[in-house]
Amino acid sequence: MPVQRQEVKEHKVDQLKVKVYRNRKDLGEAAAQEAANKIRELLSSQSSVRIIFAAAPSQNEFLETLVQEKGIDWSRITAFHMDEYIGLEPHAPQKFSAFLRRSIFDQVKPGRVHLIENGDSVEKECIRYAALIQEAPIDIVCLGIGENGHIAFNDPPVADFQDRNTIKAVELEEACRTQQVNDGCFATLDAVPTYALTLTIPALMSGAHLFCMVPGKTKNAAVQQTLDGAIDTACPATILRTHPNCTLYVDLDSYRSERV
Repeated sequence: MPVQRQEVKEHKVDQLKVKVYRNRKDLGEAAAQEAANKIRELLSSQSSVRIIFAAAPSQNEFLETLVQEKGIDWSRITAFHMDEYIGLEPHAPQKFSAFLRRSIFDQVKPGRVHLIENGDSVEKECIRYAALIQEAPIDIVCLGIGENGHIAFNDPPVADFQDRNTIKAVELEEACRTQQVNDGCFATLDAVPTYALTLTIPALMSGAHLFCMVPGKTKNAAVQQTLDGAIDTACPATILRTHPNCTLYVDLDSYRSERV
């Protein structure tokens, strides 16, 4: 039996459930166990489960645990991801599709995997991927929060809580691109693409169950703003406080130990 990680603190901010763990390992393991329980529960009552995944180092411990969970029929899972750079070479290791292949898809082999492609036409790809997302309701979204408060690549300048699009092309602000260097994904800021495709905030919020994993000191300000700030696109993650089934998993580094 997997070890059940006990949170240091649990509370709610508006509708958002917040669970605080001692470190990122405990956070990732606990979140994965709860997500796996939800997947198994849904599979017991429906033929398939549709899941959107985030690709970032903040998700490492979560994904490492999730792939080890037993009793999940991954052949009945349809998997998506929430964003992708524009302009990288097809086999660039920094592509989010490559990250998720390495971290989960190649290991558990979901029945269907829909990747955001960097084709010749951004407009056509947005139409194609939006149609896939809209085929049926999204059951689960596994996401994080960026240092600038973004969810997916909905940075403050482009975030729209009433966005009519499902997926769109965006220009990444410098704070977002700097995070990619801080995370070790790129060596220099100049190497980080300037544009990306991202699922919009309404598309992410349409998921029935949201699991949001946010470890680390570099996320401290974003977590504080998410929990304490006004619900506003200045910190896009504040919208999570309005979702009826979202849990935010943080550690003492991202939450600030003095809040415990």
